[in-house]
Amino acid sequence: MKVVAIHIAPGSRIPTHPVDAVQAEAGKGLVGDRYHGSRRRQVTVQSQEALDLAADELGHAFEAHATRRNITVDVGVVPAKPGTRLRIGDVDFEVVRDAAPCRLLDDWIGPGAMRALRGRAGSALRVLTTGTIRVGDSVAINPVQITTA
Repeated sequence: MKVVAIHIAPGSRIPTHPVDAVQAEAGKGLVGDRYHGSRRRQVTVQSQEALDLAADELGHAFEAHATRRNITVDVGVVPAKPGTRLRIGDVDFEVVRDAAPCRLLDDWIGPGAMRALRGRAGSALRVLTTGTIRVGDSVAINPVQITTA
């Protein structure tokens, strides 16, 4: 699994724009993005493979940026289980929750987009370490670690 696109938007309802690299700040999010400084939803990640399945169901292709997610990986399932750890490039993340699609996607992508993206819209993550994320970086998934006393 590797990063194929990075998108950020400086505010709500402002179009996202692609970047080749972005600085992630621990506990804050992506520098320059609307969720920077948010407590829980700091970064969103989606899979192009899942978007392609949604496009097939929808009946037409759409660009990854239309979902307004920050990071798009090439293949695989982005974990949605809270506590799961991901490492993208040299930055560590923790899954907070599933990034459920909203009704606005029907306006931005087309009627039925919200339904087609249900279960395929990626996850919201919290940034655990500071570093730079670049297009082409590898992504590693570590399952939730259960500790016993």
